[in-house]
Amino acid sequence: MKKVEAVIKPFKMDDVRQALSDVGITGMTATEVKGFGRQKGHTELYRGAEYVVDFLPKVKLEVVVTNDQLDTCIDAITNAARTGKIGDGKIFVTSVEQVVRIRTGEQNEDAI
Repeated sequence: MKKVEAVIKPFKMDDVRQALSDVGITGMTATEVKGFGRQKGHTELYRGAEYVVDFLPKVKLEVVVTNDQLDTCIDAITNAARTGKIGDGKIFVTSVEQVVRIRTGEQNEDAI
């Protein structure tokens, strides 16, 4: 099993959720986060004062999938989140040793 973490632009959230749903991946966690990479931030003007916004709003999605679903999941996220502009985001994949569904006690692939 793998945990896929994707940091994407907030306005792409619905597109990514729909793309994952279309390929049969329905369970996910979404968190509003702030960060920057090459995009670096920008300068804004507020009440006549200029200030730098270093951390930009992003959405972090977390999805646990079986090994067989991994490539499909990555492709769905990549295609739905891509704008072709800087700041589209990143996908991180890590191994998951165990999953337990609290309600039923199901474990591992049965619990996904």
